[in-house]
Amino acid sequence: MSKLLEVKDLKVSFDTYNGEVQAVRGVSFDLDKGETLAIVGESGSGKSVTSMALMKLLAGQGFIKEGQVLLEGVDLVKKSEKEMQKIRGKDISMVFQDPMTSLNPTMKIGNQIMEGLIKHQNMNRENAKKRAIELLNQVGIPQPEVRMNQYPHQFSGGMRQRVVIAIALACNPKVLIADEPTTALDVTIQAQILELMKEIQKEVDSAIIFITHDLGVVANVADKVAVMYAGKIIEMGTVDDIFYNPKHPYTWGLLGSMPTPDSTDEELYAIPGTPPNMLKPPVGDAFAPRNEFALEIDTVMEPPMFKVSDTHYAATWLLHPDAPNIEPPETVKQRMQGFANTGRKDGDK
Repeated sequence: MSKLLEVKDLKVSFDTYNGEVQAVRGVSFDLDKGETLAIVGESGSGKSVTSMALMKLLAGQGFIKEGQVLLEGVDLVKKSEKEMQKIRGKDISMVFQDPMTSLNPTMKIGNQIMEGLIKHQNMNRENAKKRAIELLNQVGIPQPEVRMNQYPHQFSGGMRQRVVIAIALACNPKVLIADEPTTALDVTIQAQILELMKEIQKEVDSAIIFITHDLGVVANVADKVAVMYAGKIIEMGTVDDIFYNPKHPYTWGLLGSMPTPDSTDEELYAIPGTPPNMLKPPVGDAFAPRNEFALEIDTVMEPPMFKVSDTHYAATWLLHPDAPNIEPPETVKQRMQGFANTGRKDGDK
């Protein structure tokens, strides 16, 4: 059975006064119907650029240098802007990080939801209005008939994000991209939004790409995880693979820096250094300068993706048969044990 979405060797760059910034350097992944993929990593790792490239919404001097984005076998990279306007919102939608910048402050909420329904579903205004009210009710907005006639500034942050989700889901998209959708929200509202997205996904059977730097979010929403660093996916696996059997030192660092209910500030791990300058990506493993477990080969040759299992791959020379046997730091082992004791288990999602 063919995949719903296939991304093959995607490369995205930005032309700047200083030269070409290689933001995404050969990213590949696939997604099935009803599946959730979380893409995680530090700021600047290429997560959001990857998601924007899927919809051909690259700002400024950004461009897709190479690669394919196949949606049900159709390559979106080859589509013109006019053709993409018919696809965005209908087949592939996006929930952005800040709902206030996603909504038009001069338009009533109802009209903003109805806009996509009229354009992509060919609904008349009466039917579009009925559907918009249903959507507001579906995302948990009370008194939807009244709220239809209000403006974004009359909604709280959590309610605005619910509206953005309603707009993104209006045309039952095949793929929903959520780019840090809960970052600007408090913890209580964040949990509500995540639960809402899971419930709606079950109803409409959309595939979701969840962009985040918060591994705690990942544990509760994803089926599989792609860890990005310096424009590349450096580890890919199921949620259990990444949380209980991480193989890349960068993934160890992310897990070690994540607080758990029983951890203290002193126990948190901090990855040393900063991400590389993507104007001149380093030779070899881009993470090597920050990696306390780096081998000599890391500075001269980029590691391939080694197969850990049928679902788990990681690009680190530590997986080479001739590499020394290096265990994750004790802090990371504690996190892994903490997840096993209190966190996610199969079926939690």
